Amino acid sequence: MYIKKIVVAILLLGLIGASIFAYVVYSTFFTPNTSFNNEEAFVYIGSNDSFADIKEQMQPLLNDVSSFQKAAERKGYASNIRGGKYRITKGMTNNDIINNLRVNNIPVRVSFNNQENTASLAGRISEQIEADSLSLLKAFDDTDFLEGNGFDQETKLALYIPNSYEFFWNTSAEEFRDRMLKEYKRFWNEDRLSKAKAQNMTPNEVVALASIVHKETAKVDERPRVAGVYANRLRAGMLLQADPTVIFAIKKETGNYDTIIKRVLYRDLEMDSPYNTYKYAGVPPGPITMPDISAVDAVLSPEKHNYYYFVANVEDFGYHMFAENIAQHNRNKEQYIRWLNAQKINR
Repeated sequence: MYIKKIVVAILLLGLIGASIFAYVVYSTFFTPNTSFNNEEAFVYIGSNDSFADIKEQMQPLLNDVSSFQKAAERKGYASNIRGGKYRITKGMTNNDIINNLRVNNIPVRVSFNNQENTASLAGRISEQIEADSLSLLKAFDDTDFLEGNGFDQETKLALYIPNSYEFFWNTSAEEFRDRMLKEYKRFWNEDRLSKAKAQNMTPNEVVALASIVHKETAKVDERPRVAGVYANRLRAGMLLQADPTVIFAIKKETGNYDTIIKRVLYRDLEMDSPYNTYKYAGVPPGPITMPDISAVDAVLSPEKHNYYYFVANVEDFGYHMFAENIAQHNRNKEQYIRWLNAQKINR
């Protein structure tokens, strides 16, 4: 009888212990453990983050950080962290959260356009992925990479085709650059290469001229016409005489790309720079900005016409007045000069 009581007591204790264990396991792994009111929250885990870094970032999102740590240690996550962007939804358990942090790295959309140099591009990209601007700039400017892929310090911006792309947030600087090289090769397909050849230009020359077209007009529908003007000038052996190249030369010389110049002066046209198309023939040695795809395609398929000159149309802002000869151009130019003077735009 006594032994039977002992056995029963042991069984009861075992059941109690098992119940306690089951409760602890359940509460640790399968009880909702989010504290935020929104439907979702996002966690950004760096490639070199420790579990302590993750705990610090998760603390405002969780009801019980200690149970999260226990679950992470039990599941082996605390010693096997993976960088990336992760979504945590309201009501998730520790088990759900850890499973998410293991495998559900969410891609991010990375977009860029109109940067004037690789430094500004690096700054733009660093706002969207883990890589910082210094590591990106180093990757962009790497001489061995550039020379190995047909670029140099003047043409390197042509590699980056402005668009929106999908990346993982924890993409490194070199991974981003290498992906952009693949996108560049995809962009320059047989059709575009054939059109460039028909214009007697290389892809880098096309992008350089497209950057001028891009700067000359923000109107996409006018870009083929402006490109046609420059195509006519190149065929005739004329100087391009594009004001945006002079403005870029000034910025490059001073190192201040934030300079705002609304009016190019005659003295500026004497600036000795290979980017000054009033002094040097042909397209500049590299792009003066990152042109839109529409500007690139405009250069590849320029409008056929007999215009050699154009000037801003002050009666239809954003567009231009085109001329076939210098006399007509000078008449058009007078209305623009009068407008500049009336607005007191001296620089």
